[in-house]
Amino acid sequence: MELQINQQYPDIDYLRERAKRRIPRFAFEYLDGGCNSEVNLRRNTAEIREVQLKPYYLRDYGGIDMNTEVFGKTYSAPFGISPIGLQGLMWPRASEILAKAAFDHNIPYILSTVGTASIETIAEITEGNAWFQLYHPTEDDLRDDLLRRCAAAEYPVLVILSDVPTFGYRAKEMRNGLAIPPRMTLRNILQIMGRPNWAIQTLLAGQPEFKTMKPYIPGGMNLKHLGLFMNKTFTGRLNAEKIKPIRDQWKGKLVLKGVASEEDAEKAISLGLDGLIVSNHGGRQLDAGTSAITAMQQIAQKYKGQIKIMMDSGIRTGPDIASTLASGAEFAFLGRSFMYGVAALGKQGGNHTISVLKRQFQQVMEQLCCERVEDLPSHLISK
Repeated sequence: MELQINQQYPDIDYLRERAKRRIPRFAFEYLDGGCNSEVNLRRNTAEIREVQLKPYYLRDYGGIDMNTEVFGKTYSAPFGISPIGLQGLMWPRASEILAKAAFDHNIPYILSTVGTASIETIAEITEGNAWFQLYHPTEDDLRDDLLRRCAAAEYPVLVILSDVPTFGYRAKEMRNGLAIPPRMTLRNILQIMGRPNWAIQTLLAGQPEFKTMKPYIPGGMNLKHLGLFMNKTFTGRLNAEKIKPIRDQWKGKLVLKGVASEEDAEKAISLGLDGLIVSNHGGRQLDAGTSAITAMQQIAQKYKGQIKIMMDSGIRTGPDIASTLASGAEFAFLGRSFMYGVAALGKQGGNHTISVLKRQFQQVMEQLCCERVEDLPSHLISK
C-alpha cells in the first residue's frame, strides 16, 4: 500500500502532542500513563534507545525486504498493533480504524477482550486476519464461548494474557474515575466540554462499550455496576492448569503475552504454545520490573528457535522497532503510537502512523545496509 504521511505530523512525538490537545485529559492519561511512579514506563523506551547498531557502508546492497513471516503468514512489515482496552474512549471507533489500517497495510491487529469492537466486526474488517487477546474469564463456560466465537470468525492466532494477576496501581486513573468501579467526576465533565470535537464525534458514534462482552452483560447496568461486573468476570491470574484446556480446545496458533522471565518462557514451551510476546504491559503493571527489552534479550538468548519470540512495551518508533529486532525479537508490537495517531488524526490516523513507522524503519535498514529483517542481529553492537 502507498505510504500516506501527513507532513505536519511526521513523527510519533508530534502525534502524541496533537492527541493531548484533542482528547480529554482523563482519556489521554489513561492512554499515556503507567503504574505507580511510571519508572518502568520510561525505562522501557529508554533501554531500547541504548541499543547501538553498526552500519556496513561498503557492503554490496540490493535493497530492503521488510516482509516478515509469522506462523505461516507473510506480513508486509515486522510489526503489528498491540491490544488496547477501551480504544473507543480515546477516539470513537478507534478499534475499527486501526483494524482497517492494519488490513490495508498487511500487518497484524490484536483485538482485546475489553476492546470497543466485537470479535465478529473486527473479523469482517480484516477478512479473518486479526488476532484476539483473551483476558481469562473466571467461568469456563464464558471462556469456551469466546473461543468458539473466535474459531467461528476464523481468527488464526489466540493471545492469552498473563501479566495482569492484579490491576496495576495507577494513581491518575484513580483520580480520573477510571478505576474499578468507574465514576464520572465534575473534572471529567469539564474536560469533555473543553474538547467539543471529541465530544461530538463520541456522541455520533455512541458511548464506548465492551462490544465483545455485550452478549454476556446483564441489561440495565449503570457505570458502577458494569465495572464491578467486569471485575468479577475476569481473573488475570494464569497457571498451567488454566492454559492446558485452552491449548486443547484452540486449534490455531497460541501465544502467551506478558512473559517477563526465563522460567515463564520455559513453561510456555512445555505447554505447547507457539509464541511469546515478551511484555510488561507497557509499564502499567509493575514499576520495579525489568524493561521489556532486557527480559526479551535474556529469553531470546536461551529459547530462540524453540518458540516464536515477539515483544511489545516501550516501542514507539521505526528505529525502536529496528533496535528491538536487532536485540533478538522476531516481531514487534506497538500500542500507544497507534492510539496517538488515531487520537490526533481520526480516520486517517491508522494509515498515517503505519506509514510513518514503515518509512522510519526502512530508512534505518537502508542506512545499515541491511537487506533482510532477520539479518538485523548481525548489526547489533554488543555491550
